[in-house]
Amino acid sequence: MHHAVSTIHYDVIVIGGSYAGMAAALQLVRARKSVLVIDTGERRNRFASTSHGFLGQDGVDPGVIAAQARRQLVAYPTLAWLEGRAEAIAGQADRFTVTMADGASMQGRRILLALGVADQLPAIAGLAERWGKSVFHCPYCHGYELDEGRIGVIATGPMSSHQAQLLTEWGTVTLLVNHAVTLGPDIRADLARRGVAIEDAPIDRIEGDAEVRLDDGRLLTFAGLFTAARCIPSAPLAEAAGCALEETPMGVQVRIDAENKTSVPGIYACGDVALVPHSLSFAVGSGAMAGIQIHRSLCWPETVHHAQIVAAA
Repeated sequence: MHHAVSTIHYDVIVIGGSYAGMAAALQLVRARKSVLVIDTGERRNRFASTSHGFLGQDGVDPGVIAAQARRQLVAYPTLAWLEGRAEAIAGQADRFTVTMADGASMQGRRILLALGVADQLPAIAGLAERWGKSVFHCPYCHGYELDEGRIGVIATGPMSSHQAQLLTEWGTVTLLVNHAVTLGPDIRADLARRGVAIEDAPIDRIEGDAEVRLDDGRLLTFAGLFTAARCIPSAPLAEAAGCALEETPMGVQVRIDAENKTSVPGIYACGDVALVPHSLSFAVGSGAMAGIQIHRSLCWPETVHHAQIVAAA
């Protein structure tokens, strides 16, 4: 059972109802604050059938983890859940207005951006269909299950050689250069020392489970494939609201300070959209901290405008 949106005025509006957003909302409703969670239902890990490395839930379907968390959250009387897409944020601390795609609007004293990210994958035929199934980004989440087999790393940029180096902890690695990166002699020597094979022939497509068809016709078979997708916020809300963004080795994220504050007073951010590296564990931890920081700002409102990030920094 989900609570209806009974009022349009909330202490906190959380945009994004995945792990980080729910973890933040849980802290806030347990402090008896009124919270609206706005969610599109597009969890980043919705393509994966199992989640690994999250304490107490190792090997569980991530959809089951999210559904259980949501059931527990909506049992709190000050929690409202709205399925839909937030389109715009206007106003200022204590008087924010969030407008939905259908034109509805609601007010909140604080905004938490738990938007998550979108993965920009290499444009290789067959790759997107296997994302989260046999093509992965995090060795800590998916490396163990490959049983020390053959691992292919599809290069996307300079980070890919580091990814290949690290993955030698989980299996025998081949780095598929695919015209995406130039490897200097020092990097090639280090990869060779770690037993990484380097394949310079371009990729034509991904076949079967994790088979790579090269342009020259050869077929390379792997237990699994990894690639470093470039990440961007899943929606342009943060930038449109004036929040400073920053470039990281994994892509673009919302800039936050140690208190989860963005550069706009009263707007906070957490989870994958605001931190690297990415994992379910980090998202939950980031969300829980953001919820506590927002609650503290409601207790001491004079601190909201202090120690904000300078957008030009």
